[in-house]
Amino acid sequence: MRCDMIDSELLKSQAYSFIQSDEHLGKHVILLGLAGSYSYGTNNENSDIDVRGVTLNSKSDLIGLTHFEQYVDTQTDTTIYSFMKMITLLLSCNPNTIELLGLNPEHYLYLHPLGQELIDNTHLFLSKRAIHSFGGYADAQLRRLQNAMARDSYPQREKEQHIFNSVKNAMYDFRKRYEPFENGAIRIYTDKAVNPDFETEIFVDANLSHYPLRDYKNIWNEMHNIVKDYDKLGKRNRKKDDNHLNKHAMHLIRLFMMAIDILEQGEIRTYRKEERQLLTAIRNGSYQNTDGTFRKEFYELLNDYEGKLDNAAAHTTLPDEPDMAQVQAYVMAVNERVVRDEI
Repeated sequence: MRCDMIDSELLKSQAYSFIQSDEHLGKHVILLGLAGSYSYGTNNENSDIDVRGVTLNSKSDLIGLTHFEQYVDTQTDTTIYSFMKMITLLLSCNPNTIELLGLNPEHYLYLHPLGQELIDNTHLFLSKRAIHSFGGYADAQLRRLQNAMARDSYPQREKEQHIFNSVKNAMYDFRKRYEPFENGAIRIYTDKAVNPDFETEIFVDANLSHYPLRDYKNIWNEMHNIVKDYDKLGKRNRKKDDNHLNKHAMHLIRLFMMAIDILEQGEIRTYRKEERQLLTAIRNGSYQNTDGTFRKEFYELLNDYEGKLDNAAAHTTLPDEPDMAQVQAYVMAVNERVVRDEI
């Protein structure tokens, strides 16, 4: 669905009637807002309208046997998260959901007082987890651009550094998903290459004892798959059209911008007013060569933002983890009102 002017009247159209008719939505919805290019300020005449929102869990979800996480309507590109799922995603600084708390006021299509309360409590969810969550999403965009990085004109040393950054971000979650290991037990780094075709390559030092074999296998498989994906992406991405490649490139830079804001200023700025011209130029192909690869200037820009993110991560005053006691108090205050039928 596309339109030139978007406001709360949009929700009254027949296409969005599910918001009122579905048992999980209706009066339980506390926030609805624009997502995607309209919320970033990078929309053009071909941009689709994406809507994201939050709805309260029902009393039976909280103290009974029912379970609800989200409602998805593919026809209108709408996703509405349950309050509890939203909290979980916000705690991990999930980029696709945390940006909903930093929209321009005019981009909120519906805002209940509890929705405003969620926005007012944004600070509860900002932590150093953003370094790895935004970094992980940026890596996903970067992998879609590896056809350009695979060109002979792009230095192998810099390609290897991007692969290294992807592996490093993946390692952040290993301790959560696998048997914990001591700091330094698995160390990755780049050094002068042993492979005669490389200038530099990634090395690993591992010092593990009495470690579960299956966890060990899964860790190495994840690292291996990242490297393998980079090797394959050149061929796969050449088949993508220019519009998709430019869109991925734009989102890659935008993710760095948002992560830097969070780490340096402790705030979420979804609409990129000051950088809109730059982001639009990337999306429109100004940084792409005629053969579909990306110009050297794009990778210089990328390296600049990677450096800014590293600096922001090193100097941020955000806590390592969210204050779970405060989050718990907030969540319980909201859910208790649901259980008592006060909402």
